[in-house]
Amino acid sequence: MKLMTKELEQAFTRQGRCDEKEEKDVLVLAHYFTGSWDWWATEYDPDNRTFFGLVRGFEIELGYFSLAEMEEISCNVRPLGGIERDLYWNPKSLAEVRAAAERRGVAP
Repeated sequence: MKLMTKELEQAFTRQGRCDEKEEKDVLVLAHYFTGSWDWWATEYDPDNRTFFGLVRGFEIELGYFSLAEMEEISCNVRPLGGIERDLYWNPKSLAEVRAAAERRGVAP
């Protein structure tokens, strides 16, 4: 499974940078997960292959995460515990995803 597709990269390009927008106006375009960790991506920089978005690991926080590092431990490399892209993800606002993650520990 590819963690980044051309269609997904185009969606990130269309959305652009989100740092001046409120969370209710920012779409989470991709969801990645493994075990008890989740990454919800709102931005992608193709030059250095990094995402920006919400991470639920030891705590819930906004931050950067690397596509290269995710690919190193993807389900293609570690089939019984690697990172996967949620193939059924439908974009939702960052505010909605954060609220659900904080409320239940999972996204809607």
